[in-house]
Amino acid sequence: MSSTSSRQINLKTQIEKLKRQDMFFWFVGLITLAFALLTLLSLIADMAMTGWPRISQSFFFSFPSRFPDKAGIYSAWVGSFCVVLVTSLMAIPLGIASGVYLEEYAKKNIWTKLIELNILNLAGIPSITYGLMALGFFVYRMHLGQSILTAGMTLGLLVLPIIIVTTREAIRTIPSHIREASYSLGATKWQTIHNHILPYSSGGIMTGVVIALSRAIGETAPLITVGALTFIAFLPSSPMDPYTVLPIQMFNWVSRPQEEFHINAAAAGLVLLTMTLFLNGTAIYIRYLFRKKYKW
Repeated sequence: MSSTSSRQINLKTQIEKLKRQDMFFWFVGLITLAFALLTLLSLIADMAMTGWPRISQSFFFSFPSRFPDKAGIYSAWVGSFCVVLVTSLMAIPLGIASGVYLEEYAKKNIWTKLIELNILNLAGIPSITYGLMALGFFVYRMHLGQSILTAGMTLGLLVLPIIIVTTREAIRTIPSHIREASYSLGATKWQTIHNHILPYSSGGIMTGVVIALSRAIGETAPLITVGALTFIAFLPSSPMDPYTVLPIQMFNWVSRPQEEFHINAAAAGLVLLTMTLFLNGTAIYIRYLFRKKYKW
C-alpha cells in the first residue's frame, strides 16, 4: 500500500508540475501576442493619425507633384490596379490548373515529388529573386520593356506557387466518398472534378487566390528591379506603358526631406493597408459563403 500510495503521490505531483508548465507557457504566449498586437496597433494608429488629414478626393485624383499639398496617388493606385489585373489574368488560371493537375492527374513518382518540392521552395524565396529573373528574361530577352505587362507577369510568377499550393490543399480537404459516389454513377474523371471537386473546394481556392493577390499588391522589390517609375504624371493607356504603384510612390515620398511628403506617404500607406485588409476580409467572406453553400 505504501508503494502504491507513493506512486499516486508522484503521479499527482507530476500532473501538477505539467499544469504549472502549461499555465506558464500559456501566460508567456498571451503576453507575446498582446505585445505584438499592441505594437502593430500603435503603428497603424500613428500612421492613421498622421495620414488621415491628407485623405481627400483630390488626393485620390491628383497626380504626383513636387508640391506636397498638390501631390496625389492617382497614377499610383491606377497602376496598382492594372498590375494586379495582369497578375490575376496570368496567375489564377495557370495556378488553379497546375494545382488540379498535380493533385488529380499527375502520377505519384520521383518527378512529381521533385516538382512539388520546387514549388514549395519557390513559395518561400525572396521576392527580389523574381525581379532579377524577370529583368533578365522579360525585359532583356523578350524585350517587353519596363511596362505594366512585365510587372504583372513578374508578380504572377511570384504568387503562382502560393495559388498552386492552396489549390492542392483545398482539393485534399474533399472527402473521398464524393469522388466514389460520382464514379459509381458513371461520371468521368473530368466530370467529377468539374461538377464536384472544384465547386466544393472553390472556397479554399478563392481564399488562397485573394491572399496571394493581397501580397502582390504590396510588393516593391521586384517592381523596382524591372523598372517601375517613382514619378509618373499620366495614366497608362496600354499594357506596354510605363507605370508606378502605391508602395513605390510611398518610397519616393518617404525619401524626401520635407515633412509634408512624409504625411503624404502615411496617407498612401493608409490607403494600401485598407486595400490589403479589404482583400483579406473578402477572402474570409468568400470562404464563409462557400462553406455555407457546400456542406458534406
